[in-house]
Amino acid sequence: MNAPPAASAHDSQRQIRAHSFPTLRRDAPDSTAEPSFPRGTVAAGRARGVQGLMRQIERYVWRELAGAVLAATLVLLMVSFSGLFADLLSKIARGKVPPGLLISQVGLRAVDILPLLLPLALFLGVLLGLGRLYRDSEMAVLASIGIGIAQLHRTLLWVALPVALLVAMTSMWLSPLAQRTATRMIDEANRSLLVAGLEPGRFVELPGRDAVIYLSDMSEDGSEFRRLFVAGESDGRLDVITARTGELFVEAQGDERYLSLRDGFRVEGDPGRLDFRMMRFARNDIRVPDGQRAEVARPESQRGVPALLGSEEPASLAELHWRLASPIACLVLVLLALPLARTPPRAARYGGMLIALLAYVVYLNMLGIGRAWLAAGSIPAWLGLWWVHALAVGIGLWLLWRQSGANRRRERA
Repeated sequence: MNAPPAASAHDSQRQIRAHSFPTLRRDAPDSTAEPSFPRGTVAAGRARGVQGLMRQIERYVWRELAGAVLAATLVLLMVSFSGLFADLLSKIARGKVPPGLLISQVGLRAVDILPLLLPLALFLGVLLGLGRLYRDSEMAVLASIGIGIAQLHRTLLWVALPVALLVAMTSMWLSPLAQRTATRMIDEANRSLLVAGLEPGRFVELPGRDAVIYLSDMSEDGSEFRRLFVAGESDGRLDVITARTGELFVEAQGDERYLSLRDGFRVEGDPGRLDFRMMRFARNDIRVPDGQRAEVARPESQRGVPALLGSEEPASLAELHWRLASPIACLVLVLLALPLARTPPRAARYGGMLIALLAYVVYLNMLGIGRAWLAAGSIPAWLGLWWVHALAVGIGLWLLWRQSGANRRRERA
């Protein structure tokens, strides 16, 4: 038999390739192609990226506004403290406030002015913060990616709402409590010997009597003294009293104060005539006039919220609406700051500040006028101060609408 012909080299290579690699199908996936994802997964990833970017922008704007509000608050507090110190020092010089209550009275009065100070600080902070973003064209960059004031409403609320809540708590509860505490401290201190003007080493005029008193030494609690001198005049006659020791006591059946003088002399007479009498006493009691009570301009300002709600007096209703006006003013002023903060790039840093302060003064004066009308009964109680807030909100919305209309016209052009 004849042997089969030998296979050629070409046929051998073809057989090796056939056994070494499987045949590729047309519908088999290509390993070199890029992986494909479902369309919903891509959209979700893009949404998460946009949300993350938006959170970063909101945090940046919030830090800018919060820093400006904090700076404005500190500056206004420093200015207010200087005014409080000057006012209290004047009252201390006139004997209306004890010197030892200076620091406590400053702290209590600082709490009392917070409902007026914090809304202004919030207004100036938002105005300065947004104004810087506009001047540095950062708001223009945000607008180019579709982020404007409307998209930053959450950031503005996170800045305004905490301040409004703090103002509401202070205006409703803390401020009346601070006023009551300050008045009580002054009244209690005025019942002591020290506050009556009887300080050692000083000639002091006794209130309520045409007399001058001098003490050489006094105990720490102000109840006992040594070497007293009193000089007064009554009906043209001079009256001089000296005592070696003495003490302060309160009448058992009342609250009148007396100085009990021991081992002294009393000289009475007419300086123009030789008509003098000298008496020596073992004990002589002199009534000390009551100190001046703390001045309370408006008694209703120290009442609590339940007392104001239960009262039908116009003054109480006006006080209640005034306390409500402070937290509402925080939100209204933020709305007014949005259009007023818009400034062109490279504009003056405080160019619109004068107009903004003028708007604040007008708004505050309108609230004061409305409060006076409420207290006088000139306007109904249901109207309150809401008409002032409504007018300010209307002006703010009109300014925003006007600016948005101008922007649309520029885009069409």
